[in-house]
Amino acid sequence: MAILPLEVRPKKGERRNFRAQWRVATGPNGDQPVGISSGASHEDARSSTSTMAEDAQIWQEVIWRLSNDVTVGQAINAATQRLEEANISTARLDAQVILAHVLGVDRSWLFAHHEQTLSPQQAEVYTELVVRRVMHEPVAYLTHYKEFYGIDLYVDRRVLIPRPETEMLVDQVLTEATIRAPQQVLVADVGTGSGAIAVAIAMNTENAHIYALDVSENALAVARRNVETYALGERIHLLQSDLLAALPKRVDIVVANLPYVTDDDYRALEPDVRDYEPAQALLGGPQGLDVIARLLPQLPLHCNSSALVVLEIGYNQGPAMLEMVETLLPQATQIELHRDYQGRDRVISFQL
Repeated sequence: MAILPLEVRPKKGERRNFRAQWRVATGPNGDQPVGISSGASHEDARSSTSTMAEDAQIWQEVIWRLSNDVTVGQAINAATQRLEEANISTARLDAQVILAHVLGVDRSWLFAHHEQTLSPQQAEVYTELVVRRVMHEPVAYLTHYKEFYGIDLYVDRRVLIPRPETEMLVDQVLTEATIRAPQQVLVADVGTGSGAIAVAIAMNTENAHIYALDVSENALAVARRNVETYALGERIHLLQSDLLAALPKRVDIVVANLPYVTDDDYRALEPDVRDYEPAQALLGGPQGLDVIARLLPQLPLHCNSSALVVLEIGYNQGPAMLEMVETLLPQATQIELHRDYQGRDRVISFQL
């Protein structure tokens, strides 16, 4: 049985019994809020004023479940309502994606089968996942699936969820690999996480061999699963490494999506990110550049002549990164700052 935390804002002047318990009949969407219990104590109630201000907040735990014989359409509507109440901006889409995952079908299947009845087991699993989404757990962690560069990847809470902006890094590497073809190119994917970049490169070019490096053993376990899924073990070599320390030979391309979120920005992140994605893969220090600043001096020791370096950076870190590269790597040439689809700083590239 799923427990939903709801924030209740009483109307001005409305008295509320903090110990209220009640039952309601099945709603039109086939869901049942079976019982409600306040998160506040009876002592809290006695110490409160007799009337509540408009901004008063009471957290309650609501036992919510789908009714027997609930249909696909009813389940989606009920879940959408719960998610909208939790201020999930993509409520209906999330409700559909989660149900498609539970049923093992494509989302398009749902549109033609609104009257299909869920089994009790399916309804129970769906309810639990919806409740986790109400708590802002990302959909990708609920379904263990994320598409990146047209490739289906396994993800869980041990790794960051790949973002569309990171596909810009893959584009840069594939362009360079094409220029150098048919010559083999060695690529170092630093901070590989789920292996998204490494897998995307290997799936889209034949002349790249990749060292996928990460300091986290847990992250490498996820990357290994994705590498094995696409039978890329001969071209992607996974290594536990602090940045480039374990790299066995010099490479032609270094690509990295390292932690670059500042301490202040981290505190302001949406709960979907801050409360669930691994902080180690996000936090880059007070200015967000601590990890990248450690990487840059290592590059000349691990790169071949004319190597390409492609780094993802924060939305406003372009000027600081340009200055850092010029200071720490005065030999760097063709330094370029690339902006994402929203016009924000996102990628810096240069050659050594």
